Amino acid sequence: MSQEMVVSIGREALTLTLMVSGPMLMFGLIIGVLISIFQAVTQINEMTLTFVPKIIAVATSLLLFLPWMINLIVDFTNRMFAIIPTLTS
Repeated sequence: MSQEMVVSIGREALTLTLMVSGPMLMFGLIIGVLISIFQAVTQINEMTLTFVPKIIAVATSLLLFLPWMINLIVDFTNRMFAIIPTLTS
């Protein structure tokens, strides 16, 4: 196994991680910014106000994007299993 192959697999794994976590993080970020703007406009300084909407947004995005995320992870896993026979020590 060459260094280039290890770096390539690592890069692909990191890219996959960002792609899988991206939708949930973006939904949480958008809801967080909207709630922060609401709090600034209304001058409500309640720290716990952001938690429930963010949890709901992240759970909703997880439900929406779960099939796509599973397909990405399964494809990556299949490629990794296909590489195993080509590895030499």
